[in-house]
Amino acid sequence: MTSLAPAPAARTPLDEGPDGSACTVFQRTLELVGRRWSGAILFAGVAGARRFVEYRRAVHGISDRLLAQRLKELERQGLVEREVVPSTPVQILYRPTPRGAELMAALGPLASWGGRHLDVVAPDVVAPDGSAPGPASA
Repeated sequence: MTSLAPAPAARTPLDEGPDGSACTVFQRTLELVGRRWSGAILFAGVAGARRFVEYRRAVHGISDRLLAQRLKELERQGLVEREVVPSTPVQILYRPTPRGAELMAALGPLASWGGRHLDVVAPDVVAPDGSAPGPASA
Protein backbone atom coordinates (compact mmCIF):
# COMPACT_ATOMS: atom_id res chain seq x y z
CA MET A 1 0.00 0.00 0.00
CA THR A 2 1.33 3.42 -0.91
CA SER A 3 1.67 6.00 1.85
CA LEU A 4 -0.13 9.29 1.33
CA ALA A 5 2.03 11.08 3.88
CA PRO A 6 4.09 13.91 2.41
CA ALA A 7 7.77 13.32 1.96
CA PRO A 8 9.87 14.89 4.69
CA ALA A 9 11.18 18.33 3.80
CA ALA A 10 14.85 18.66 2.98
CA ARG A 11 16.91 19.75 5.96
CA THR A 12 18.49 23.17 5.90
CA PRO A 13 21.27 24.76 7.96
CA LEU A 14 18.52 26.47 9.98
CA ASP A 15 17.40 23.03 11.19
CA GLU A 16 20.81 22.48 12.78
CA GLY A 17 20.49 25.29 15.31
CA PRO A 18 22.66 28.33 15.79
CA ASP A 19 26.08 26.69 15.51
CA GLY A 20 29.00 28.54 13.97
CA SER A 21 29.25 26.58 10.73
CA ALA A 22 25.55 26.93 9.88
CA CYS A 23 25.72 30.68 10.49
CA THR A 24 28.85 30.94 8.33
CA VAL A 25 27.25 29.04 5.43
CA PHE A 26 24.12 31.18 5.69
CA GLN A 27 26.12 34.43 5.77
CA ARG A 28 28.34 33.46 2.83
CA THR A 29 25.30 32.47 0.79
CA LEU A 30 23.72 35.87 1.44
CA GLU A 31 26.98 37.59 0.50
CA LEU A 32 27.16 35.60 -2.74
CA VAL A 33 23.76 36.75 -3.97
CA GLY A 34 23.96 40.08 -2.17
CA ARG A 35 27.00 41.28 -4.05
CA ARG A 36 25.94 44.35 -5.96
CA TRP A 37 24.19 43.39 -9.22
CA SER A 38 24.75 39.61 -8.91
CA GLY A 39 21.21 38.80 -7.83
CA ALA A 40 19.72 41.02 -10.52
CA ILE A 41 21.91 39.40 -13.19
CA LEU A 42 20.86 35.91 -12.10
CA PHE A 43 17.23 37.04 -12.00
CA ALA A 44 17.52 38.39 -15.55
CA GLY A 45 19.00 35.06 -16.66
CA VAL A 46 16.20 32.94 -15.25
CA ALA A 47 13.74 35.43 -16.77
CA GLY A 48 15.18 34.68 -20.21
CA ALA A 49 18.07 37.08 -20.86
CA ARG A 50 20.81 35.41 -22.92
CA ARG A 51 22.78 38.09 -24.77
CA PHE A 52 24.87 40.76 -23.07
CA VAL A 53 22.58 43.53 -24.31
CA GLU A 54 19.53 41.73 -22.83
CA TYR A 55 21.22 41.57 -19.43
CA ARG A 56 22.20 45.24 -19.68
CA ARG A 57 18.61 46.18 -20.57
CA ALA A 58 17.20 44.13 -17.66
CA VAL A 59 19.65 45.30 -14.99
CA HIS A 60 19.05 49.06 -14.80
CA GLY A 61 22.03 51.19 -13.88
CA ILE A 62 24.84 48.66 -14.39
CA SER A 63 27.79 49.66 -16.56
CA ASP A 64 29.07 47.46 -19.37
CA ARG A 65 32.36 46.97 -17.54
CA LEU A 66 30.70 45.89 -14.30
CA LEU A 67 28.22 43.63 -16.10
CA ALA A 68 31.08 41.86 -17.88
CA GLN A 69 32.95 41.51 -14.58
CA ARG A 70 29.93 40.09 -12.72
CA LEU A 71 29.12 37.64 -15.54
CA LYS A 72 32.71 36.35 -15.37
CA GLU A 73 32.48 36.01 -11.57
CA LEU A 74 29.17 34.16 -11.80
CA GLU A 75 30.67 31.90 -14.45
CA ARG A 76 33.67 31.11 -12.20
CA GLN A 77 31.26 30.31 -9.36
CA GLY A 78 29.38 27.87 -11.59
CA LEU A 79 26.15 29.88 -11.54
CA VAL A 80 26.22 31.09 -15.17
CA GLU A 81 27.55 29.38 -18.27
CA ARG A 82 28.98 31.18 -21.27
CA GLU A 83 28.48 29.84 -24.78
CA VAL A 84 30.30 31.11 -27.86
CA VAL A 85 28.21 30.69 -31.00
CA PRO A 86 30.51 30.65 -34.05
CA SER A 87 28.57 32.92 -36.37
CA THR A 88 29.18 36.22 -38.10
CA PRO A 89 29.37 38.19 -35.94
CA VAL A 90 30.26 35.81 -33.11
CA GLN A 91 27.52 35.59 -30.48
CA ILE A 92 28.21 35.17 -26.78
CA LEU A 93 25.30 33.76 -24.79
CA TYR A 94 24.99 33.53 -21.01
CA ARG A 95 22.50 31.37 -19.18
CA PRO A 96 22.07 30.19 -15.60
CA THR A 97 23.49 26.76 -14.88
CA PRO A 98 21.29 24.26 -13.04
CA ARG A 99 23.05 25.40 -9.84
CA GLY A 100 22.26 29.05 -10.65
CA ALA A 101 18.63 28.23 -11.42
CA GLU A 102 18.40 26.25 -8.16
CA LEU A 103 19.76 29.23 -6.24
CA MET A 104 17.22 31.55 -7.82
CA ALA A 105 14.40 29.12 -7.05
CA ALA A 106 15.55 29.08 -3.42
CA LEU A 107 15.41 32.89 -3.41
CA GLY A 108 11.80 32.91 -4.65
CA PRO A 109 10.34 33.18 -1.14
CA LEU A 110 12.74 36.05 -0.39
CA ALA A 111 11.58 37.90 -3.51
CA SER A 112 7.95 37.28 -2.50
CA TRP A 113 8.66 38.67 0.95
CA GLY A 114 10.23 41.76 -0.64
CA GLY A 115 7.17 42.25 -2.83
CA ARG A 116 4.93 42.15 0.23
CA HIS A 117 7.16 44.58 2.14
CA LEU A 118 8.11 47.20 -0.45
CA ASP A 119 7.82 49.88 2.22
CA VAL A 120 10.89 48.35 3.88
CA VAL A 121 12.78 47.01 0.87
CA ALA A 122 12.24 49.74 -1.72
CA PRO A 123 10.05 52.60 -0.49
CA ASP A 124 10.67 54.54 -3.71
CA VAL A 125 9.41 51.72 -5.97
CA VAL A 126 5.81 51.51 -7.16
CA ALA A 127 4.14 48.18 -6.42
CA PRO A 128 3.38 45.87 -9.39
CA ASP A 129 -0.33 46.69 -9.09
CA GLY A 130 0.50 50.39 -9.59
CA SER A 131 -0.16 51.42 -6.00
CA ALA A 132 2.33 53.27 -3.90
CA PRO A 133 3.93 51.06 -1.27
CA GLY A 134 2.61 51.53 2.21
CA PRO A 135 3.02 49.81 5.53
CA ALA A 136 2.98 46.04 5.07
CA SER A 137 0.33 43.98 6.70
CA ALA A 138 1.31 40.60 8.13
